Amino acid sequence: MKTLIVHAHPEPRSLNGSLKDRAVATLESDGHEVRVSDLYAMNWKAVVDAKDYGPDASDPLRVVRDSGRAFDAGTLTADVRAEQEKLLWADTIIFQFPLWWYTMPAILKGWVDRVFTSHFAYGVGEHSDVGYGERFGEGTLAGRRALLSVTVGGPEPHYAARGINGPIDDLLFPIQHGILYYPGIEVLPPFVLYGVDRMTGEGYEAAVKAWEERLRTLESTEPIAFRRQNFGDYEIPSLRLREGLEPEGRTGFGLHVRG
Repeated sequence: MKTLIVHAHPEPRSLNGSLKDRAVATLESDGHEVRVSDLYAMNWKAVVDAKDYGPDASDPLRVVRDSGRAFDAGTLTADVRAEQEKLLWADTIIFQFPLWWYTMPAILKGWVDRVFTSHFAYGVGEHSDVGYGERFGEGTLAGRRALLSVTVGGPEPHYAARGINGPIDDLLFPIQHGILYYPGIEVLPPFVLYGVDRMTGEGYEAAVKAWEERLRTLESTEPIAFRRQNFGDYEIPSLRLREGLEPEGRTGFGLHVRG
């Protein structure tokens, strides 16, 4: 297994840093190849601008069109091309980050904004009366699997169905479905550690053990059963879920998961 770990925490000695290091050690000890993109250590540029597209940038800047043209021409900046090559190399991607303000850290969102360019992560495939581009189950990154490893400061009940913060699956849906599944990546159920701001030494040992066990089951874990876009569940071109496919009692984001 070839695994890319995209790590987003500014402190190497943090829990996130420890989980990243433990993932590298565990996977390599089991004979897997591992590469790491440590975004803070890389001083990753987190904002999209015309410099990303070199001579293919227009004036005024049009990010979608310009990023696609630069991708096609091979003129994206070297840092972006390197991350795209890592994604194409990997068959598994682990995203290690803390949940800040209900989402990923800004530097990780900036990695997505710059690396997931048009004609690479989106804007691929034909639009017709039977398909609306290759996405949500198809696309450039199809055949790969991803796992979010997320640390959360608050206790687990705060992120349950009736918790004040909302269900963790809903909070992660824009990342898991909207960012990862969109270009074709199968998404494994997330590994979430709660209450980390008050974690004890005993809690840390239990968390590390659970993380190692999870890492060793990556290849056998079933992905989240998100519905594929072009295989009959959605009307084309409205992309509305067909009538009668709603699991009983399920609403919202849950409609887009089979079963």
